[in-house]
Amino acid sequence: MRSRVWGGTAAVVLGGLLAAGCGGGGKGAADQSTGKAGKAASGDYPVSVTDCMGARTTFSEAPKKIVTSNASSLELLLRLGAGDKVIGTGFPPGKGTLPGALDAQAQKVNVLGRSVIPKEKLLGSGADLYIDTFAAMGGMGGGGMGDVPTEEEFKAAGIKHIYLKSTACAARSKSPVTDLSAVEADITSLGAVTGTSAKAKELVAGMKEKVDAVRKAVGGVAESKRPTYFFFDYEAGTKQPTVICNRQLANAVITLAGARNVFADCDGDRKQVGWEDVIAKNPDWIQLGVRNRGSEAANKKAFDEAQKWLETNPATEGLKAVKEGHFLRIGSEQTTIAGVENAETVEQIAKALYPGKVG
Repeated sequence: MRSRVWGGTAAVVLGGLLAAGCGGGGKGAADQSTGKAGKAASGDYPVSVTDCMGARTTFSEAPKKIVTSNASSLELLLRLGAGDKVIGTGFPPGKGTLPGALDAQAQKVNVLGRSVIPKEKLLGSGADLYIDTFAAMGGMGGGGMGDVPTEEEFKAAGIKHIYLKSTACAARSKSPVTDLSAVEADITSLGAVTGTSAKAKELVAGMKEKVDAVRKAVGGVAESKRPTYFFFDYEAGTKQPTVICNRQLANAVITLAGARNVFADCDGDRKQVGWEDVIAKNPDWIQLGVRNRGSEAANKKAFDEAQKWLETNPATEGLKAVKEGHFLRIGSEQTTIAGVENAETVEQIAKALYPGKVG
């Protein structure tokens, strides 16, 4: 397994705010109009958040000991300034994969599991909050690492269990993901839960500024004139490609950058197809989706390998993007997993596709 390569979309109910659509509803979503939204926005308590089905978890104070399921939620907490509360993580970020000071902080976090955290270790961690990125995927293969804790077991251990919903609830989304509102909702929600709402607001504003600038620059380009785009998930294997469908976060990143995801007609987050399906789409551009190896040299090697595979494989060497050398070397994580860097990726893609329009 690998650290941060899955994504999607979802909703967050924060106090009285329903921040994005997730197909949730249910009692937890219906009874939230209680005037708590103002408190949540100011970082006061109580604060309530919901899971993919609308079940509510309420915090009367900020958590003191947090465990994160993987590097994506860990990174968000570090960016929010709540990293000192994190006592452990699963799927840890590799050394050098996070920028600057964030990397130094991340490397000090106790690793409870190189992949999915074993059940006994998670329940015995002493945490009062577990932030889960993998809810909709059964613990990302948790069966191979022992049973995933039940909600009753979490409760008995004194651990509140919430979700990075822009990833965990992807499969439940009822419509295509075309913006970053679910990611912004995750950041806002985590900020309220951890008492870092001011920083969350700052992060979201920065993301909006980048995306709005791109939208303004490419907004006049007709849909039919926008280049077609294929995310080549090299990490998922080359025998049968795994493609990005319209419920996956990357679909929003690609769309916002002014491109057309060639598999946007696929309802869901990801699916496996045949190379004949990719050939039929014949994309204008291909993103080489590889994970961050932790150094510029190692990343270059991985991108080189992915590009060489496309250039030398009989099934793909004739693709328009391959023949024209239209490759983008942008990491998987910042494209497919919720984070502040999603907005930066929108900017990077747009600069490559529209060099005369996006500065």
